[in-house]
Amino acid sequence: MQFNTNLFSQIIHIIPRSSFAQLVHECGAERHAKGFSSWDQYVAMLFCQFAQAKSLREISDGLAVTCGKLSHLGLSAAPAKSTLSYANAHRPYQLYQNSFFHLLDFCRNESPGKKKKFRFKNKLLSLDSTTIDLCLSLFPWADFRQTKGAVKLHLLLDHDGYLPDFALITDGKQHDVSAARHFHLPAGSTVAIDRAYCDFDLFQQWHESGVFFVTRLKGNAAYEIVESRSVPHSNVLADQIIHFTGPRTSLKYPELLRRVVVWDKENEREIELLTNLLHFGATTIGRIYRDRWEIELFFKVLKQHLKIKTFVGTSPNALKTQIWTALIAILLLRYLQFRSKFNLPLCRLVALLRLNLFSYRNLWDWLDDPFETPPKLPDPQLEFIF
Repeated sequence: MQFNTNLFSQIIHIIPRSSFAQLVHECGAERHAKGFSSWDQYVAMLFCQFAQAKSLREISDGLAVTCGKLSHLGLSAAPAKSTLSYANAHRPYQLYQNSFFHLLDFCRNESPGKKKKFRFKNKLLSLDSTTIDLCLSLFPWADFRQTKGAVKLHLLLDHDGYLPDFALITDGKQHDVSAARHFHLPAGSTVAIDRAYCDFDLFQQWHESGVFFVTRLKGNAAYEIVESRSVPHSNVLADQIIHFTGPRTSLKYPELLRRVVVWDKENEREIELLTNLLHFGATTIGRIYRDRWEIELFFKVLKQHLKIKTFVGTSPNALKTQIWTALIAILLLRYLQFRSKFNLPLCRLVALLRLNLFSYRNLWDWLDDPFETPPKLPDPQLEFIF
């Protein structure tokens, strides 16, 4: 049956407006605001993400032509281009950063909590970063190389539900290892990382905190084999206990480590893995690193299906506001994906939502069967008996 509000309205109200107002008060985001509220900006920037609007003009015009549907969104009128531009440049992006973490707590509590793709009891995390290229002439503050600007998005992905656990936005020159020190990893958790995070001071810090890691072993690493273990009948080629013999690495990380060599069938190559997990099966370690690919898929969806490669503002605050609203949007999409019984891939869900944002359907019924044609309402004129 038809619903009294549109899909977009039901999505943005997953975060209750009262909770959003509390975050606004805590950030002091409307201290000197006149007329244009933080809620208006929040709705406009989420519309930018879901509708993939390419400019401030498209956001303003796209909301203006909704033919009286703005009241369901909590808006009295579509924002003017200049008004939205000023708000993005001056209203603190920390409001949307805090909104992201508030929504993350909600998603953790409400989502079914789909588990990892293989049996593994410990908390499994992936840590990685993606570089967002910028035009240096438009973003002179984001100096990265001689003719190129960039910022970096550092992300920690929780494999229980594949939700982003923590995010950090830095300049493009920030090294991954330096950013990794800002991430708090719970004791007993396992983090899968690539070779960019191969730093033995960081490994020692994690080891002392009770954190396990799985990464790629660098080709020039100097080590000595302490023990060779038998390998199972699988793609595992070698399983060894080692310690580093380099004059600096042996001082930075004097503990024993494990070298596991697995065969990558898809690319037909050997992959040397390094970990401090000494008591897990070698095949499990290989699967842990393989599941790290989920964070690459997360970045792919974020860049291809949300507005994070082109920006509607050029100031640092406007750019961070758009990135944080993109992360809010993907959290909402993950939550909708969890609630759906139709088993839609995330990229397909994004496309279908973009085409049905202002359809009057019950959101949860639509998620269960987005292709169902709602029954037509009876024509009241046919009910008259002459």
